[in-house]
Amino acid sequence: MNTALWIITAITAVGFAVGGASLLLMSKKKYRELGANQHWVDDFSGRHLKVIGTIKLIGAIGLILPAAVGVTPVLVPIAACGLMLFMAGAATTRFRRSEWGYMAGDVVFLAVFAFLAWGRFDLQPFA
Repeated sequence: MNTALWIITAITAVGFAVGGASLLLMSKKKYRELGANQHWVDDFSGRHLKVIGTIKLIGAIGLILPAAVGVTPVLVPIAACGLMLFMAGAATTRFRRSEWGYMAGDVVFLAVFAFLAWGRFDLQPFA
């Protein structure tokens, strides 16, 4: 179970770190041009996008770093809970924009973070 949690954690952390870094480093226009599913950026200002990128980056770090260095590993499931809340906000934005297919993806991420939080709270301390 611990190995599966680490694999899922690594994949989601890398994805969120890349997504957060791209939001921090790119302009709103450039990020919007990345893909067809990036219409949600129209609802936010450039500063809001920087905050969203920062949250994603800190969440990704919070999924890996505390357990990897062995300092307060209880922060890992707390980071997963925070990212669950973040994805609930993302799903709300998709709901408001009637983007049902993309909202389903956000709900899947929400479920993955719920699984990680459950698994990490259950496996304290990390084996």
